[in-house]
Amino acid sequence: MSRNLVALSVAAALLGGTALAEAPRVAADIAPVHSLVARVMQGVGAPSLIVASGASPHEYNLRPSEAAALQDADLVFWVSPDLTPWLDGAIETLADDATVTALLEVDGTAELPFREGALFEAHMHGDEDHGDHEHEAHDHDNAHDGHDHDDHAHDEGHDGHDEHGHEDHGHEEHADGKEHGDEEHADHGHEGHDHGEYDPHAWLSPDNGAVWLNAIAAQLSAADPDNAGAYFANAAAGRAELAALRAEINGILDPVRGRNFIVFHDAYQYFEAAFEFPASGAISVSDASDPSPARIAEIQGRVAEQGVTCVLSEPQYDPGIVAAVMDGSEASTSVLDPLGSDLEPGPDLYGNVLRNLATALADCL
Repeated sequence: MSRNLVALSVAAALLGGTALAEAPRVAADIAPVHSLVARVMQGVGAPSLIVASGASPHEYNLRPSEAAALQDADLVFWVSPDLTPWLDGAIETLADDATVTALLEVDGTAELPFREGALFEAHMHGDEDHGDHEHEAHDHDNAHDGHDHDDHAHDEGHDGHDEHGHEDHGHEEHADGKEHGDEEHADHGHEGHDHGEYDPHAWLSPDNGAVWLNAIAAQLSAADPDNAGAYFANAAAGRAELAALRAEINGILDPVRGRNFIVFHDAYQYFEAAFEFPASGAISVSDASDPSPARIAEIQGRVAEQGVTCVLSEPQYDPGIVAAVMDGSEASTSVLDPLGSDLEPGPDLYGNVLRNLATALADCL
């Protein structure tokens, strides 16, 4: 190598600074989580998406490229086995050396318990203490009761966000697969949710999204300290974007507040709680089962009783079921997409998922 080339190489290294550090290999389960990770890694690297856009996260067969991304990952971010029970075993097998973060277990995450029955009451969200959900949320600022993560809190240098390897992740609780079985949750109808108590659709709360941005930055910085400044700066910018988005969404919803709507399945209570916009009921008890005739009749009664003006479906569900619920009413219908199935994966997807939910709801109402 000539002296000029050597000099240029040294100069590039000095000027490039942390930009020359190789970003860790990162995998994320669903598109909204992938989006948050991509926002934190922006300008440094890009995560791999494990569950393809448009696919159900509850039941999924990994493609070879997705399995390879999981196997190669230094860090894995996922919601939890409550949402993707099949991924628990895949992580155990393919990513046993990776640092794995279940976002539902991150300190500061608010979890809401599953709602029972087809009909919801508006007061469930509690107008007076709505912001912190203390009346019904399981907040991980405190101990992880019931999750067996006693050894997660060893990384106190990152605002209390626990940095833990996969060996600490508590997979022994799921080794026999028994806790994922339908028989454990027949009363809830939430097949595949191993705890059967807390709703895993927690990404639909921008408050949780903001908490997770911090946790993602902490984990990435621990693995890649040379780029820690970029990760935390991106997380701070992402939180500011979510604060602005909250105000934007409230502006979208304000003109239609007080109107009643029905959702296809009960996956939106985090969004409802965040924006004080409660649903009247859900057609299906879960996204893994069709509603019974009795439940459809119950929802039809609620539509008539409350003068429900909007019934919301989702891309993957039979529109005939929604039509049956709307039979005899003048309710409108629209489509909600909590995963951003039609959106381009990347740092902007998360905000667009929340924005699109608000827009679809307001247009329907």
